[in-house]
Amino acid sequence: MYTASGKSEKSDLLTLHMPMVKRLAHHMMGRLPPSVEEDDLVQAGMIGLLDAISRYDEAQSAQFEAYAIQRIRGSMIDELRQSDWLPRSARQSMRKIEQAIGALQHQLGRQPSETEIAMAMKIPLAEYQAMLADARGHQLLYFEDFGDTDEGDSFLDKQSANEASMPLPQLLDANLRACIIAGIENLPEREQLLMSLYYEQELNLREISEVFGVTESRVCQLHGQAIARLRTKLKEDAWIVAA
Repeated sequence: MYTASGKSEKSDLLTLHMPMVKRLAHHMMGRLPPSVEEDDLVQAGMIGLLDAISRYDEAQSAQFEAYAIQRIRGSMIDELRQSDWLPRSARQSMRKIEQAIGALQHQLGRQPSETEIAMAMKIPLAEYQAMLADARGHQLLYFEDFGDTDEGDSFLDKQSANEASMPLPQLLDANLRACIIAGIENLPEREQLLMSLYYEQELNLREISEVFGVTESRVCQLHGQAIARLRTKLKEDAWIVAA
């Protein structure tokens, strides 16, 4: 039971941080398939926020906002676990794109253009771009990409597991970090900027589209292409053991 003051304080926390839930959901949408509804993420995030508010007394060592973000994202991930993360057909398409990018990089000695990738795949440019859009939500790294994990679990399952099995400690490996940094530096300039805006500045796709002066769907295509280039780089450096 809370005092009247306690109830007021918790109500204030809820009101103050509701916009943060929507911001986190909107940002996460850029990594998810089009089938995922943003409203579902917001609803799940609100449950996470309420959970954070009720549990905060048990986590006084953490700043509330940082603590709440973890609970909100965790609640959203739990919601996503109940739906298909990325259709098999979309993942197969991304494998084909990665293979074409890898072959062209060796052949040309540089990053291939969209047109060159489409030509190598023997499909129209518009079809290639549609494949990128369909594969929205394709991850740079899946936890099952690492060799010492159990097979059969999804990336989201691993993200939702206990801290000891989280991919973050492995991502902190200096060599892997260096490989990812080198891969980003090797991206075309526009895709480098996109990755910086999305992952460092935490702009969402709509905001990035305004910076670039293109449609949000075009930003989504460029993001998917950047991820495919980076996964190709990591595979070449033998960090990813299973695609």
